Amino acid sequence: MNVSTSTTAASFAAPPVDQRRAIVALLALSVSAFTFVTAENLPGGLLTLIAPDLDRTTSEIGLLVTAYAAVVVLTSWPLSRLTRRFPRRYVLAATTAVCAVGTLWSAVAVGYADLMAARMVTALGQALFWSVVTPAAASLFAPAVRGKMIARLAIGNSLAPLLGVPLGTWVGQQSSWRTAFLAFSVVSLLACITMAIAMPNVDAELSGTAVGTHPSMRHFLVLMAVTVLLVTGGFMMITFVTQFLLETAGFPDRYLSALLLGQGAAGLTGTLLIGQVLDKRPWQTVLVALGLLTGALLLLWGLGHIPALALVGLALFGLAFSAIPPALSFLSMQVAPGATESATAISSSVFNVGIGGGSALGALVVATVGVGLVPLVGAAFVLAALAVLAIDLRATARGATSARP
Repeated sequence: MNVSTSTTAASFAAPPVDQRRAIVALLALSVSAFTFVTAENLPGGLLTLIAPDLDRTTSEIGLLVTAYAAVVVLTSWPLSRLTRRFPRRYVLAATTAVCAVGTLWSAVAVGYADLMAARMVTALGQALFWSVVTPAAASLFAPAVRGKMIARLAIGNSLAPLLGVPLGTWVGQQSSWRTAFLAFSVVSLLACITMAIAMPNVDAELSGTAVGTHPSMRHFLVLMAVTVLLVTGGFMMITFVTQFLLETAGFPDRYLSALLLGQGAAGLTGTLLIGQVLDKRPWQTVLVALGLLTGALLLLWGLGHIPALALVGLALFGLAFSAIPPALSFLSMQVAPGATESATAISSSVFNVGIGGGSALGALVVATVGVGLVPLVGAAFVLAALAVLAIDLRATARGATSARP
């Protein structure tokens, strides 16, 4: 029995596949993450271009993000269960193919309803992708570095606002918002081909990623509460950031791409930094990021009308928010009370409840009192997430102290 346990522990400590192939596969996964995050948030960057072209308000275009998130919420867990017997290599490649088809459809949509339908199809691919990608990526590497590798996977998420959305915004300004969607359809297709070739098949049981390493229903529920609160607050700002920069900060339209590029660069920095500490102090990392995110939103609300300070707030927002998704993914795998894919599917759904809720609340705030108050309302939600996590960590620390002899 002891020999078997030692052998299992040793196998979990060793990389399950050739690491050169694992790195190539991780790159392919990160490119796929890039295409999905870009596709999801591209309407935010093209908000002021799509609205007049389709004869809709910016609030109605913002609802394209809300409806997208609703599909992800409702289908993540069922799709992960329906496809659980298929090799993750082909499942992930198929989801990226759906992204390619959906963004192509968006490019040729003939009206608002048609564009909404295209977004729903794309959302189906994203629902399944985010349900399985984190355990699949983690299974390629030894447990001691899985947090770092999940953070590297999230570089694709960070590059989406750094390159994807600004590039899409610039292309839309130079030609048409439809051309922007067409370009990312091609990127998705290339990512799909790369995925099918590069992704190895790894058994989740043998790699130790099938179930949580520190299962806890309480911590999982706390994590979900923190997720929905912080994402709601964050996506209020993300969905209407271009309108805020134009109307509140007063930047000319021609600077939008550069401003979003700066926010994305800060986000990439946050993702790279979190990879250095995530394996050691994941909960505390989220706590610090929440504090920074609250401060950024309050700065944008209070002093966002001053262009220089709006830039500082935008950069701080990008830095803090981009550090959070990889930490949430890593923690979901750790505290999963059952199968990790079920936990990550639920986490993805909850994340998208926050996206949809943030977009809808942001649209309500914009329609009623104006875009200038969006950061303040968003900060209230992020502060609530900070409070929930701080209380739980304090209770955990007290329990550990009282349990000592």
